[in-house]
Parts: sequence; C-alpha cells; structure tokens
Amino acid sequence: MATTTALTPQQFVQELDAMVKGALDRIGAKSAAGGPAQGVTIATLLEVALKNELEASEEAALWMSTERDVEVKLALARQCGDEAKHYRLIEDRLRAHGVDPSKLDPLASGHTPMFEFLRGLEQTVERVAAGQFTREALAQVRNDVFARWCDDHDDADTAKLYRDVIGPDERHHHALGRKLLLRFATTIEAQDAARTAAKRTLELAEELQEIARLKKGIACAPGC
Repeated sequence: MATTTALTPQQFVQELDAMVKGALDRIGAKSAAGGPAQGVTIATLLEVALKNELEASEEAALWMSTERDVEVKLALARQCGDEAKHYRLIEDRLRAHGVDPSKLDPLASGHTPMFEFLRGLEQTVERVAAGQFTREALAQVRNDVFARWCDDHDDADTAKLYRDVIGPDERHHHALGRKLLLRFATTIEAQDAARTAAKRTLELAEELQEIARLKKGIACAPGC
C-alpha cells in the first residue's frame, strides 16, 4: 500500500524485514512440513538447485549490464560469480550421487516465472529489494531446511556444502541488499517500488513452492 510520507531508510528496511520474515516463516514451515514424494531423492533436488543457481547468475549478469551505479554493478558481479561457483559445486555433489551433470539441461523447460519477473525489473531499488534482499533471504531459509534433510538422509557432504559455502555467500548477498537499500530507498516512490517488488517476489515464491509440491512432489528443495 502506498504511503504519503517517506520513512527513514532505516525504518523502511525494518518494515521490509518484518514483511519478509513473516512470509519466510510460512515458506520455511511448509518446506519442512514433510519430505519429498517417494522417488524424489537428494540428486533430484540438486538438479532443481542447478536451475536456481543458473537463473540467479543470469539475472545478476543481466542487471549488471544495465546498471549505472558502480557499487551496485560490482555487487552484482560478485553475486554472478558466486552463483556460478555454486553451480559447479552442486555438479560435484551430483557426480557423487552417480549423476552426470553434462547430461542435464537445467533450462530445458524454460525459465521460471520468478526469473521472468525479476529480469523485468528496471529500477535499481526494485532489483535490490526483490533480488538481493528478498530472494537471498528466501534462499537462506530453503537451504537451511535442505541441509537438515540431507543430514537426516546420510549426506553430510551436501549438508556441509550448503552450510559452509553456499549459506555464507547468500548471507553476504542479503547483507549487500540491506546496505544498498539504505542508499536507494529514500523517497516515497522508491520505497513503494521496493515494497511492491519484494512483496511480489514472496508471492511468487509461495506460488511456485505449492506448484512444485502438488505437481512434482518436491519439498525441501534448496534455493539459489
């Protein structure tokens, strides 16, 4: 809902924090509320993760190419490289599960609605709010659930990858998003744009989570 007075950047980030946390509590609870359907394995979920990481890297690269602010451009460059690194590390875990990643095409079915929404954002404040601040927070919640599920299914190495490598990277991206919002979310218009973008990101995350559960029996899937 649009406001008539701009919050301070600190107040706005606190408000966004509360909104994101409420949605992530629901998403995390649903993700942990039951394992995947029979036949859905750790390897199956890692294949989902490949697509997530590839899309996240592509998104950062696309945004970087049109971004004018140097700090944001470099933050996106770091994120693009991190997501590509995650992709390679997940490939290693797939090989350990007997899957040849070279035989996979993560984008065979096209990009996700989340990717299509995010790449359509044009304002820096929207991109930071939806991508680095919100989606990276979402990734942390999903990855925590996935790591616990891997522990429960005797795959300590994959759990360790998500806890010790991927998790810290996602926390860094989220922290960068927070820092950049304090710079860019300074007016009513910017705050409304950021709020709307973050809200739609969360809505899509919940919609896609339910579709994956109903159509493919996928739960506990990691984020990007």
